[in-house]
Amino acid sequence: MIEFLVVIILSIVEGLTEFLPISSTGHLILTENLLKEFIPNYTLSKSFMDTFMIVIQFGAIIAVVVCFWNDISPFTLDHKKFKSKMILWSKIIVGVIPAGVIGILGEEIISEFFMDNIYIIATTLIFYGIIFIIIDKKFKRNVIVSSLSEITYKLAFIIGIFQCLAMIPGTSRSGATIIGALLLGFSRPISAEFSFFLAIPTMAGATLLKLMKNGMTFNRHELLLIVTGTVVSFLVAYAVIKWFMGYIKSKDFTAFGIYRIILGIIIFLTLIF
Repeated sequence: MIEFLVVIILSIVEGLTEFLPISSTGHLILTENLLKEFIPNYTLSKSFMDTFMIVIQFGAIIAVVVCFWNDISPFTLDHKKFKSKMILWSKIIVGVIPAGVIGILGEEIISEFFMDNIYIIATTLIFYGIIFIIIDKKFKRNVIVSSLSEITYKLAFIIGIFQCLAMIPGTSRSGATIIGALLLGFSRPISAEFSFFLAIPTMAGATLLKLMKNGMTFNRHELLLIVTGTVVSFLVAYAVIKWFMGYIKSKDFTAFGIYRIILGIIIFLTLIF
């Protein structure tokens, strides 16, 4: 029972934070550390949790696919729509290339030096929180890309480079890509949409890589925990995406920047005292 409670809590955190620019990885690491401290009989192994933290992202991936099915699905008999969606997917793949290369080559180094480092999480939360506020104040009038069709392959690749910043916990994958898109002149809704689309192959690839590395050696109980976490993360992520897309149509990202700064400061204070 305790293990299912832990899994459900972590999956809710994943669903809430994966597509908001506040860092899902950072929140998951912080939440897991709190659970270990305050929940007795915490028996989930580190090897299982390392895999679980990645695999539950699959639920969030499905949420994106369901929410934006009409925008990204190539299954249509309309030749013009099929062509435009395949062009969009080719741009998404171009945008994923930087993270794919660095993820494969540097995954072990990143895990060794950055994962579970609370000081780094707190620092990146504050740093990118400040960046979000500055960008919203300084660059919000420079909109030159207001539709998906206006995204070029060059722009897609540059945003993909920004996505690589999220390999450091506390940065936020969606936050890094949205910041890159805003700097390049994307509107807020298009910045968020393209960030979500990039998440599909990026997170699917990360999940596959983790499973290949750790194997599929789950017992029935662990498999049930993973399925439960995936379903919960899907339901929560779906609701968050729907809310977020409505939110940014009339509001900016300043509130997320302030939240990041406050959370980072709180973490530093708890580490000091």
